[in-house]
Amino acid sequence: MDLQAARRTRTEVDPLAAVALFEQRYHELWTEITAPDEVGTDERHRIEERIRRLNELGFDVEELVLEETDEGGHRLRIQPVLVEEGHHARELARRTGLRVQENQARRLLNDITAYRSWLERSSGRPVPEAVGAARWLGEVYEPLIAQIPPDLTGRREPPEAFHELLEHRWFLSEREGREVSNDEALADYVRNELPARAAERTVLGATEAVRLGRGARRDG
Repeated sequence: MDLQAARRTRTEVDPLAAVALFEQRYHELWTEITAPDEVGTDERHRIEERIRRLNELGFDVEELVLEETDEGGHRLRIQPVLVEEGHHARELARRTGLRVQENQARRLLNDITAYRSWLERSSGRPVPEAVGAARWLGEVYEPLIAQIPPDLTGRREPPEAFHELLEHRWFLSEREGREVSNDEALADYVRNELPARAAERTVLGATEAVRLGRGARRDG
């Protein structure tokens, strides 16, 4: 009401409705960042969906734990944290040596977090951050990149290809309503996605060459 009186907001805005909306959004945000989820150990795509929602709200995942319930199920507990711009790219480079763009780095860090959580569940003991990142690099990232056919390896930089593979795995899992494995996702990605990406890149490259050629003729 004060803002309207000072003519700093539109007159058609209903102050009481705005207050109710703020309260609703606050409770939705609080629920999203604090509420546990009941998930199965084979429902990785549901865990990824929860992480995606948190990322869209501007939060990173500091800790991810699957706790066993009294009924024999598993409860997902996530500790979110706000981070500054560029944090994910710097953190991924620190842990793995990979240097990628911010959004790609965030996606790869999420996969490292999920893999480290799986290692802890499998071994029954804590896995240090550095160990989890090193094992992810040697047991997940590098083996999958090595399986890309030689004639397609130059079409995407390895971190970018892995990022697209993770997105494709999530898409397939959502579409099929089940957990799609890395190997399944890779086979489908190589067969149906990567060749199309390469064709687009080739066309762009040819267009750029034509543009540069025209520029050279003008300069001459």
